[in-house]
Amino acid sequence: MNSTTNVNQRLISLDVMRGLIMILLAGESARIYSSIAHLDPPGIAGGIIQQFFHHPWNGLRAWDLVQPAFMTMAGSAMYISYYYKTQKGITWSQNFRHIAFRCIKLFIFGTALHCVYAGRLVWELWNVLTQLSLTTLIAYLIIRRSYVFQLGVSLLLLLATDLLYRFVLMPGYNEPFVMDHNFGSFMDMVLMGKLNNGGGWVTINFLPTAAHTIWGVLAGKLLISSRSSSQKINILLAAGALGLVAGFGLDWAGITPIIKRIATSSFTLASGGWVMLLLALLYWVVDVKQNTRYAWIATVVGMNAIFIYLFFETVGGEWVNPTTGIFVKGFTGMVGVPEGIQEVISAFVVLALEWGLCYWLYKKKIFFKL
Repeated sequence: MNSTTNVNQRLISLDVMRGLIMILLAGESARIYSSIAHLDPPGIAGGIIQQFFHHPWNGLRAWDLVQPAFMTMAGSAMYISYYYKTQKGITWSQNFRHIAFRCIKLFIFGTALHCVYAGRLVWELWNVLTQLSLTTLIAYLIIRRSYVFQLGVSLLLLLATDLLYRFVLMPGYNEPFVMDHNFGSFMDMVLMGKLNNGGGWVTINFLPTAAHTIWGVLAGKLLISSRSSSQKINILLAAGALGLVAGFGLDWAGITPIIKRIATSSFTLASGGWVMLLLALLYWVVDVKQNTRYAWIATVVGMNAIFIYLFFETVGGEWVNPTTGIFVKGFTGMVGVPEGIQEVISAFVVLALEWGLCYWLYKKKIFFKL
């Protein structure tokens, strides 16, 4: 393997990973997975499609890794950008203004999306962008510190959250790992006066999941370091294995269950482990082996991730989806296509239209770096 990474060369693997995440999220926005799931496919097919939905509570599915991966990539991108800026003489304090403004935008976009979903003004803090605005700020505040310090802070955040759930027991919210009856739900009532409609998601997830963004910073620092490619991959593999052993070990031992919806320490560790393994694989395939023939597709998407996410969740979810469904389901219904198949066809047509619109915006250079 090549001995070092040229810090002047963009790490394509990071953009590819972020782009792949956005491509998967686009499929969800177009309702690809839900339309197929409604067909109730049997056997292996049913098991596979189930992986495209969050686990209802105690357990881990592939879809539960999307947000951890997204937050990890955000941390890596932030560190690499910060590193390049320091090489140009930009100080931490000067860059902090940029980071703070970006976090404010993410917070506004995240809360605004819930208003779009609800069709009215609401105060809800569960969106991934809202969470990312806070985890980014936490990670940046310690970005100059050593590996050991940052890793220690990430683990302290996990420990602090775990202790809050176990020992801050309020009336009606005194069951640490029971949906809607835990400390996170209590804090939602304090902050918003409401719970997440039975979904179990909680606002204070930003505390433990800040560990993902911090680990992303550490991964970014590692990947642009002067270490050899083999050393970088081995460290990522070791970190991934350690996260999996710790996370699943806590769950299997009955100490802390893996619950994505309240981001327990075991979930954060296990999901972080899977993300590090995936990052190691993509770094090896894309940056080391230089398999980049089609990487530009995911790279373009990854470099415009926030814009695309907002586009699919607003224009796509609120206008393209229902409007397209009127015509696709109408015409397919006229020729006798079963209703379930109509939903699947409509979802794929929506996905094609939305990506077509995105491509047109890209060619017209209307994409915005958010």
